[in-house]
Amino acid sequence: MSIDYLRTAVAENDSATLIRYVRLHLGDGNEAAGRKEIDKAWVEALKLLLDMPSTDRTFVLETLSSRDAATLAHLFFHLHFYLVTRSGEWIHDGRL
Repeated sequence: MSIDYLRTAVAENDSATLIRYVRLHLGDGNEAAGRKEIDKAWVEALKLLLDMPSTDRTFVLETLSSRDAATLAHLFFHLHFYLVTRSGEWIHDGRL
């Protein structure tokens, strides 16, 4: 899928195409594997918070309010890869 194809999907508000791209990308061409990769990140994040640990909420809220959307999107992808790596079932090389 080309960048122009993805930009067209954005312009047409075609979330299904964008989601499929992400799943295919994260799953190394396998949409089901990509879905599993996304799920692993959510599970790892949940496991870390189940015991209600003290966290630096000020840092989180300041970061969200003081950074531009593109930087936050970049952070999102890095956090995703960090959490999937923690799962111990990492199928990627970690490079964007």
